[in-house]
Amino acid sequence: MQAELIFTGNELLHGFVLNTHAQFLGMELARLGIKVTLHTAVGDDWDTMKAVVSEAHKRSELIIITGGLGPTTDDITKEVVAEVLGVPMVIDEASLAQMRAFFAQKGQELPALFTRQACFPAGSRVLPNYKGTAPGALIERDGRVIVILPGPPRELEAMFKTSVEPYLAKMPGRKKILRTRHLKLTGIAEYAVQDLLKGLGGQGNPSLAYVAKPGEVHVRVYAQHDDAATAEKMVDELLTKVRDIVGEYVFAVDDEKPEEIAGQKLLAHRMNIAVAESCTAGMLGAKLTEVPGSSRYFLGGTVVYSNFLKEKLLGVPPEVLKRYGAVSEETALSMADGVRRLAGSDLGLGITGIAGPEGGTDQKPVGLVYIALTSGSKRICRRYVFPGTRHAVRKGAVNASLQMINNFLT
Repeated sequence: MQAELIFTGNELLHGFVLNTHAQFLGMELARLGIKVTLHTAVGDDWDTMKAVVSEAHKRSELIIITGGLGPTTDDITKEVVAEVLGVPMVIDEASLAQMRAFFAQKGQELPALFTRQACFPAGSRVLPNYKGTAPGALIERDGRVIVILPGPPRELEAMFKTSVEPYLAKMPGRKKILRTRHLKLTGIAEYAVQDLLKGLGGQGNPSLAYVAKPGEVHVRVYAQHDDAATAEKMVDELLTKVRDIVGEYVFAVDDEKPEEIAGQKLLAHRMNIAVAESCTAGMLGAKLTEVPGSSRYFLGGTVVYSNFLKEKLLGVPPEVLKRYGAVSEETALSMADGVRRLAGSDLGLGITGIAGPEGGTDQKPVGLVYIALTSGSKRICRRYVFPGTRHAVRKGAVNASLQMINNFLT
């Protein structure tokens, strides 16, 4: 089965909005064994959109169009599709009733403008929108399938999962099914990861792919097979081999959020934590508090950029700073001890490093970071040299800190 994706909206063409739909739909369709051959972004122009949809309808068995389902005059996707197919627009009374009920709950009447959202090309299968007011549509015609989805990501993803995926999973003509897993690593460069894994091959089926991001490297393990269970087994077997080699650098798997895992483990152990940050300047505290309910285990943190505050706030001995320097194992451990005393927490974590681009030496290069974690009975510290820009070094330090917390609590 050959599919193509059409993304509508001037905001995409002008770069005001990042097209995350391409990534989501591409991955979901590949997982279903559907080959995507073309992506097209088109603005809210009738003639241009009509030409794009017409050409797509001639060459592809499946067309997915996103955006342009709202109530305003520039939301023209359904009308353009109706003209391409040569069918009239008709009102779906069930959708209209749902919209009236939605506004009635707010004590309002349905604005006349919103009735456009209840109109669809004749013959459409209406797709309910559980996250918004604009329904989608699925149209089978001339041996082709056109799926129209809303623009907001949370609405599109929910609609695809609940209505489109079950339909596509039953369609004939799909190719090999793709299964994928992701390992997220920190504290190591992309080239070094590839060098460690070179003995696994990884260019056949199953395969390995690498993506470098600020402060982390993603290793994608994927396999294709006619049978989904077999593809999953192939992926899991290679994933195990990869983890055996680079496991010490892994801070997350697939869609895991290490800050959420840290929170769950702290709660399970009935422990709390405070952090002292130098080069990350509050980034770790911000990440930990992205999790709702983090006040149950995160007591707070300090940003101690200067040696003066390291001494006065955390009690780092001046002789430690003088002898070993601000960026050292001894200072990181003293910072962790100090913030634990200051907050009265079970755990204290200290981060100190050289984020760059200046300030490095031969002995202490840019990217050098020490991360220490202390409790009443245990004190641990790790030395890292993070590759990349200032942002990458700081983000890598946050990832490694969360990894350290999770490993300690495991």
